[in-house]
Amino acid sequence: MTQTPTAHSPASGQARAHFTVPAKHPMVTVLGSGDALLRVIEKAFPAADIHVRGNEISAVGDAGEVALVQRLFDEMMLVLRTGQPMTEDAVERSIAMLRASENGEGDGQETPAEVLTQNILSSRGRTIRPKTLNQKRYVDAIDKHTIVFGIGPAGTGKTYLAMAKAVQALQSKQVNRIILTRPAVEAGERLGFLPGTLYEKIDPYLRPLYDALHDMLDPDSIPRLMAAGTIEVAPLAYMRGRTLNDAFIILDEAQNTSAEQMKMFLTRLGFDSKIVVTGDVTQVDLPSGTKSGLRQVQDILEGLDDVHFSRLTSHDVVRHKLVGRIVDAYEKYDSENGTENGSHKGRGKAGHKGK
Repeated sequence: MTQTPTAHSPASGQARAHFTVPAKHPMVTVLGSGDALLRVIEKAFPAADIHVRGNEISAVGDAGEVALVQRLFDEMMLVLRTGQPMTEDAVERSIAMLRASENGEGDGQETPAEVLTQNILSSRGRTIRPKTLNQKRYVDAIDKHTIVFGIGPAGTGKTYLAMAKAVQALQSKQVNRIILTRPAVEAGERLGFLPGTLYEKIDPYLRPLYDALHDMLDPDSIPRLMAAGTIEVAPLAYMRGRTLNDAFIILDEAQNTSAEQMKMFLTRLGFDSKIVVTGDVTQVDLPSGTKSGLRQVQDILEGLDDVHFSRLTSHDVVRHKLVGRIVDAYEKYDSENGTENGSHKGRGKAGHKGK
């Protein structure tokens, strides 16, 4: 789609753009069912008047806004040409990326189409892709570096994308096994009071990792792969004393590691292996006075060759939109009240500090 001159000159300071959607793309794929995508675009560009007639789309209004509308439709068409549908969420994220680039906030050349069409893993009838620019850079960093830290709030896809890269690496024979681990730190509860065997007590802490595996692999194959040692899901304590070769290793919930545990884990790295460490430094469940290894390691390893820190924000949350706003609200509250996770620094309850 291209911007074309029109017979009528727009008012001073305004511009006009005209787009023609190729006949092979039904307008519903561009405008959305019930014009849902068009409404998202109109809401995002109130200074532009957008009209649709047949397969023709025109935009008139503020020159800057019209230029962004044109870029948006160009990016949408690039995505649609790959056979991937556009969703309301994808349109909103595309607009956010274009605005960030326009305002000079972007620090790279990636376009919305490049972000939204990057396939990580196709499994069970669906494809796992990054949904934001930071997610794409996180995934790219995993390809380029031996150790990657994915740090950000809940819902930003830190663990899920790392799991997808691990399965991809296993399927392409880049590694021989996947090792998934978490520290068994209780968020206000104690393992000793839970009923059952040690395995049954630990299992709830590892359940989110199993859930992600079930999204990415045939569930019937998972017990077989685990029995063969191709996939291992275990508490962090089980890593001590080992050297992990030819493996893709993920440490999840790393904010709940102590400084000593973090050092122990990172030094398990063997030949032809890759480590991804994920965590949210705003949700530390360590006992009072215990320093979070994830917070400390940023000061120690930042800038070290072949180690990369990917930082995601509330803008990268891919759960319900309200989750991102909740994350921002907590950050604002802590900033205004000098608190950390809602508790006064230095006086919080045990299990909600971890400096």
